[in-house]
Amino acid sequence: MNIVIPLYDGYEPLDVVGPYEVLAHIPGASVRFVGAEKGPVKDALGSLPTYVPATYSQVDHCDVLLIPGGSSVKAMVADDDFLAWVRRVHRRTRFTTSVCTGSLALGAAGLLKGLTATTHWSEVEALASYGAVYTPQRTVRQGKVITSAGVSSGIDMALTLAALLTDDVTAQAIQLLTEYDPQPPFDSGSLAKASDAVRKRVFELMKKRPHNG
Repeated sequence: MNIVIPLYDGYEPLDVVGPYEVLAHIPGASVRFVGAEKGPVKDALGSLPTYVPATYSQVDHCDVLLIPGGSSVKAMVADDDFLAWVRRVHRRTRFTTSVCTGSLALGAAGLLKGLTATTHWSEVEALASYGAVYTPQRTVRQGKVITSAGVSSGIDMALTLAALLTDDVTAQAIQLLTEYDPQPPFDSGSLAKASDAVRKRVFELMKKRPHNG
C-alpha cells in the first residue's frame, strides 16, 4: 500500500507528522515523501526540516495521496505541473486526501467542484472559490476524496482512512498504540467555541508566525 505525501517549503508540521504516525502503522503500508525537488524541505515554524528523497514527478501512481497544509500551499497552487500531477495521480488512487489548507491544492486541481469539503477556518472563502461547499466538520468524505479541517484534525482523518483501508479494529488498535485520547485543557479548538479575546489573540499569533514558504 503506497501512501504519498508531497512537501513544499512551509509545510505545517502536524499536518504531516500526525497522519504519518497513524498511517505508517497500517500493515503493509509504505509512506513516501516527495517534493518539487529532492533535498531538505523547511517546515512552517522553521526548526523541523524534512529530507525528501524523491520528486513528485517520479511517482506515477499511489493508493493514497495526502496533501498537507501550511504556507506551502501557496507554492502548490501556483505550480501548474504539480496540479497536473495531482489530477493524474488522483485518477488511480483509492483515496485522495488533505489536511488543513491542503484542500486548497485539491481545489486548485479541480477536484473539489461541487463537493462538500473542509479546511482551516481562516481559508473558507478560498475553498469556496474553487467550487467546494464548506462545512466545519473535522473530517469529510465525498467518495474517495477526504478532507480534514485545521492541523490536528489530520489525525482524525488518518484514523478514518486507516479504518477504510483495513478495518475498524485495526484503526482502533492504532489509536490505542498512539494513545490518541484527546482531553484538551480548554474548549476553544473551533471558531464557534472561541471567545472574542481568543479570536483576537489568534490573529495576533498568526501575524507573528515565521514565513518560510
